[in-house]
Amino acid sequence: MSQEVVNAVGRRKSAVARVYLKAGSGEITINGRSLETYIPLDILQFVVNQPFIVTKNEGKFDVKINVNGGGIKGQAEAIRLGISRALLLVDAELRSELKKAGFLTRDARVVERKKPGQPGARKRFQFSKR
Repeated sequence: MSQEVVNAVGRRKSAVARVYLKAGSGEITINGRSLETYIPLDILQFVVNQPFIVTKNEGKFDVKINVNGGGIKGQAEAIRLGISRALLLVDAELRSELKKAGFLTRDARVVERKKPGQPGARKRFQFSKR
């Protein structure tokens, strides 16, 4: 695939990331800002770059990402899933490496809703017999 843009969606908790991948110099732009300014934590920057590291594709693709919802960690993991899916569209042979690393699985864990008559999802108000 030469010079065409592939796009994929990644989700985690309530975060949704739309990822646009094209051949380039390794520039990552999130919501119009660089990766370093949007995600200042090194560990989460690493999470975003993991699909490239595992597939040995660092610096080969420019990535443009629109992400909204959730917090910084959920967004980083949504981006990771989106990048992994986009890499698959570029080269289907990367599937085994990405699957082994667990980057193609949508983490379905979301916050449980608060129930009526209790302070939280599971927590109960103090019970008094008398």
